Amino acid sequence: MRLSWFVLFALLCVASLMVGARELAGSTLFALPDDTWLTLTASRLPRLAALILIGIGLAVCGVILQQIVRNRFVEPSTSGGLDAARLGILLSLGLAPSAGNLVRMLFALAFCFAASLLFVAIIRRIRVKNTVLVPVIGLMYGGVLSAVAEFYAYRINMLQSMQGWLLGDFSKVVQGRYEIIYVILPIIAVTYLYAHRFTVVGMGEGMATSLGLNYAAHVALGLLLVAVTVSASVITVGAIPFVGLVIPNLVALRHGDNLRRTLPLVALGGAALLLACDIIGRLLIYPFEVPIGLTAGGLGGMIFLGLILWRQR
Repeated sequence: MRLSWFVLFALLCVASLMVGARELAGSTLFALPDDTWLTLTASRLPRLAALILIGIGLAVCGVILQQIVRNRFVEPSTSGGLDAARLGILLSLGLAPSAGNLVRMLFALAFCFAASLLFVAIIRRIRVKNTVLVPVIGLMYGGVLSAVAEFYAYRINMLQSMQGWLLGDFSKVVQGRYEIIYVILPIIAVTYLYAHRFTVVGMGEGMATSLGLNYAAHVALGLLLVAVTVSASVITVGAIPFVGLVIPNLVALRHGDNLRRTLPLVALGGAALLLACDIIGRLLIYPFEVPIGLTAGGLGGMIFLGLILWRQR
């Protein structure tokens, strides 16, 4: 099974390099004329790296949030994290318009982390018994944050700029404009090192404390890892929903909840899903492309609905 996953992932990577407004044949890849080399190094390879890193990062974020909240239907798009990151970016554009991506990312990180802490506190206070209500609360919470962001954007005459953050789009990923997402690499390493502890966190505060784990510290660490990943991805390509919801659920259905064992499969699945959505978006209206936020939202939304119906049954 794992070998087939790697084969599928490799095929998707090759297809991602080949497909585009300018098709690259296999013969040109081996010959590497100057124009083909420029297309690969300046556009296709950076785009491939961004797709893989962001797919892995969002899938891992979903796992962390699901363990902390103890709900299978939680990820950054259903807990207000993406909306909070967009709000932080808009505030940075209004308060420090000449600041670079690093400052904007710090704004997004701070707002995403604070919003995630508040969401966890709300869920723990309400103590919802129906698991489906948790993402509903998260979507309403995100809707409030999104409304605040749109109102602020309207006040500072940047509503049009905000639309660029609403849908993920990899068409602008080129060399020199995506490197900030490499911050996701240490996030993945830390998550894997703490995989067993996050598994214990998913058992609940009482069980984690009885096993000698500092529950509050590990929850804060997990939310910080999520905030860094979400802010880096939103700064680079915009908001992409449902990746962190679909892949962890599909992996858990077959391989269980031991993160030390399943985290590599979750990471690989997240990258593969994002690659597939990007290739579909590039082929639907070729030679133009559909933003990946639409394809990921459509495909992920259908799978999300199927998971809810299956859980209810």
